[in-house]
Amino acid sequence: MGTVLFFPREKREPSPNLPNEVEKLIIDKVKKVNKQEKSVKNEKASDMLIGKWIKCDNCKEILYKEDVHKNLSVCPNCGKHFRLSARRRIKQIADEGTFEEIGKDILTKDPLKFEGYLKKVESLKEKTKIEEAVKCGTCKINGEDVVLAVMDGNFLMGSMGSAVGERITLAIETSILKRLPLIIFCVSGGARMQEGIVSLMQMAKTSAALAKHNQSGLLYISVLTDPTTGGVTASFASLGDIILAEPNALIGFAGPRVIEQTMKQKLPEGFQRSEFLLEHGFIDKIVERKDMKDVLTQIIRLHK
Repeated sequence: MGTVLFFPREKREPSPNLPNEVEKLIIDKVKKVNKQEKSVKNEKASDMLIGKWIKCDNCKEILYKEDVHKNLSVCPNCGKHFRLSARRRIKQIADEGTFEEIGKDILTKDPLKFEGYLKKVESLKEKTKIEEAVKCGTCKINGEDVVLAVMDGNFLMGSMGSAVGERITLAIETSILKRLPLIIFCVSGGARMQEGIVSLMQMAKTSAALAKHNQSGLLYISVLTDPTTGGVTASFASLGDIILAEPNALIGFAGPRVIEQTMKQKLPEGFQRSEFLLEHGFIDKIVERKDMKDVLTQIIRLHK
């Protein structure tokens, strides 16, 4: 019996008689394994940084998310103010440990039995860990007692339904009852279409409450952030004794495209941005996020 020679698998040469299709499959398999091994090495080398970067849509710079958060969610390269959740905003504005929420039990209703509405709301609650598009409460700002309401665009784009209107009204009434200044940070896409006329009625409801607030001689500061539009702009957002805005915030009722189509005219450059509105007397001051807490404190103390 002749000697049989065995060669290590990795040293075998492809048989010249091996069909081209089979040979190609083997080569592709080897390449895929090598690619997967290389991918694993790259992931270890980068410390799994997926999801830790953010792109500024203004200057197009790629930014480390943690650095942006430390900079109050403002782009360190161009100064763009990114949108904030209510939780982060409260953390930036209120003195630590002083915020006490009110109206937490006021939750979304479905007055029109709109198909899929409550299911979408429940899905959002689970995803965002927030209950509604506004968070209200009492707190201290540099030691000054205030009633604070902060809208959150992460919940149905901050749209105003019956629960939002009721929470805002409760904040206004609490301000009157406790004789405290009222501050509302606005961000909204407008009225919540799933609630129809009930949503639109919140404009009248909040405005009527603010009329009583004004008669009580109390201070109301409205802060407009990007974007503040629709029914919120047409009601409580525009009724402040003092109206502040963040830089380059979109502020208006209808969108610029709708206005252009209605008027059949080209709108001015920067129309509906906070700088344009300041120039035309619709707001009192543009305040950068890093200065917001100190500016609010100064205004409150001047009006004591």
